[in-house]
Order: sequence, then C-alpha cells, then structure tokens
Amino acid sequence: MGLLNKILGNASQASTEQLNEKYARLLIVNEEIELGFKLFRDVFMFTNKRLILVDVQGITGSKIEYKSMPYKNISRFSLETSGTFDLDAELKIWISSENIPSVSKKFNKSIDVYEVQKYLAGKVM
Repeated sequence: MGLLNKILGNASQASTEQLNEKYARLLIVNEEIELGFKLFRDVFMFTNKRLILVDVQGITGSKIEYKSMPYKNISRFSLETSGTFDLDAELKIWISSENIPSVSKKFNKSIDVYEVQKYLAGKVM
C-alpha cells in the first residue's frame, strides 16, 4: 500500500534527521527542519522559518525546483479531511492574495492532518 500511496501522490512523514542531512545546504543560520513529508520523489518541509517544497522534475530527476515560502506570506490555508470513500486528506495553502492555492498536498490516513494543520496555524498566526 505504501508504493500505491506514493504513486497516487499521497504524502507520508519523513524523518527530520534524514531531511536535515540531505537538505542542509538550503537552510540558513539557525534554521532547522521541524516537520517533513515525502511524496514519490518530491518533498515538502516545514522549518522554524518557512515552508520549503522540493519538486523533482523530469524522467531522470536531475532537474530540481526548490520553492521557499516564508510563513509571513501565507495568507490562508484549508484542511479537507478524509471521508468514507475518499481516503485522503488534503492541505491547501494560499500565498499572499492568490485566488487558487499555491500548494495542494494529499495525505494518507497514516498522517494526523489535524497536527499538520495545528503546526501550520502556529507558524502563520
């Protein structure tokens, strides 16, 4: 089921130690990864200062886009919980005054989406 979730684009939690080791060069002084999630090849991380999205592109994965979103630029976010037939929860994040969400990520049932929402609310508000 883990591989199927990854193929369908469902996030699973990633070890902060492994993420800090792999992405340390993206971090500024006194910045630490506090929470992270991995999708098939992509990663998104919540640090103590910002949200970082790692978008691995192409067949070979040699091209990578790193998006950095300071918490102060997040204007709103929404959480859609999983239902009886829809087993995935979804987190949407809007940056500044955009009409459509800049970030939309799905989580499988192994992730407590309420904790993710609570973490994000603590950083944004």
